[in-house]
Amino acid sequence: MEGLEITIFNFKDILPDNEEFRLDANYYQKEYIDIYKKIENSPMLVDLTKMSDLSTNGSFAAVKKIMSDNGPKNVPFIRSGNCGDTFINLNDLEYISEASHKQLPKSTTALYDVMMARKGKIGGASIITKNEVGYNCSENVIKLTIKNKKELNPFYFTSYFNSKYGIKQIERLSTGNVQPWVSIFQIRKLLIPILDIDFQKEIEAIVQFAFNKTNESKSTYTQAEQVLLQELNLADFQPSQEPVNVKSFSESFGSSGRLDAEYYQVKYDELEEQIKSSSFVLIKNIRTDNFRGLQPQYVEDGELNVINSKHILEQTLDYDNFEKTSPDYWDEQERARVFKNDILTYTTGANIGRTQVYLIDKKALASNHVNILRLKKGYNPQYIGFVMNSTIGRLQTEKLSAGSAQAELYPKDIDNFLIPIIEQDKQQQIADLVEQSFTLKKQSEHLLEVAKTAVEIAIEHDEETALAYIQQETKTHG
Repeated sequence: MEGLEITIFNFKDILPDNEEFRLDANYYQKEYIDIYKKIENSPMLVDLTKMSDLSTNGSFAAVKKIMSDNGPKNVPFIRSGNCGDTFINLNDLEYISEASHKQLPKSTTALYDVMMARKGKIGGASIITKNEVGYNCSENVIKLTIKNKKELNPFYFTSYFNSKYGIKQIERLSTGNVQPWVSIFQIRKLLIPILDIDFQKEIEAIVQFAFNKTNESKSTYTQAEQVLLQELNLADFQPSQEPVNVKSFSESFGSSGRLDAEYYQVKYDELEEQIKSSSFVLIKNIRTDNFRGLQPQYVEDGELNVINSKHILEQTLDYDNFEKTSPDYWDEQERARVFKNDILTYTTGANIGRTQVYLIDKKALASNHVNILRLKKGYNPQYIGFVMNSTIGRLQTEKLSAGSAQAELYPKDIDNFLIPIIEQDKQQQIADLVEQSFTLKKQSEHLLEVAKTAVEIAIEHDEETALAYIQQETKTHG
């Protein structure tokens, strides 16, 4: 039958890597079998690493009691959504109290531990760099500490588990359709070939180079923020904590229609006064379009990108993880179309107000919780989008979305944003820094892809061929 894939096994061949006695067809897909045959003689993680997670600290009841501490929450807490892309994703971190953290030593991160998600967003691995030492992690994340780093390099280890040889092993072992998960027992059985240590060190060099590029990207974005705030004399601005602000009727409900006290906090008045002390515009006077996208049906192997709110990060869009849908929706949902230089804003929920500019020339749609803003000719979208994402925009978001249980930012609210207009050369300087930050991030992502591909080449061919590939790619792309 055309299109039907069949894998035939003798009964005696089912058991060697299948202690759970899985008989479902998914477990025996050809791509999984091909992967397994190339690495079947490799050691298991149980022999190479120490494993721990939140539950390693004690019984469920004991850990639950520890986590219920109501003190200030200031210790980063890694969840499954923060893992899987070589480096820990610092967007949307949760936090626990210092008191809780001190009672959970076995799930505390150390330098070059490797974190794997085992529920929800499974697959892939993230290495703990100097920036994430002393964090803690949830029960849905496994912390792997390599026993002998002279034999097994943690950077090679991470790249391997982000390659198809790591991803496909975990896919094969996972269970559950809606919320996939893998047990610690299954993770213990994962296989990793021990390649020559010099080759492993080459992989480390690439990943470290990528890490430096990532840090440069973040630093460059911060430079852009500093330029903006200095131009507006807001570099030392500290929002007022004053809880009381006296307003007349004409200064409050009479002009705004708002009765909620949050809307009239002193800090908002102070910011508005500072912006209005020099040249500024309202969004509604400089835009051509301002509306939310539409929600298409996601299609796993679709060819058209869909940007939803979770893809709008603090300093960029998550270009590598856009959802997918059918190209048919491009014609069916014209209003949701996204073009290069459109300004996209997160409009509902925890990270309301995050704003990023779409910087690539590739068709995409925005979902219904993403606002699309387009400007009139003569206004720099990178500058305007950057201001909206800065402290200046976030405080306006906070003001305009106050007074409701579910934080919402509507197009009519975005229309009322005040945008300070600084000198054109400074606007361009900011736009250039944002573009440079984006370029550095793409270079980092390319290097990480080179590391993964080189590991695959070494397994499928040999290390010499992999090293030649590395030399060519790093020479071409830097």
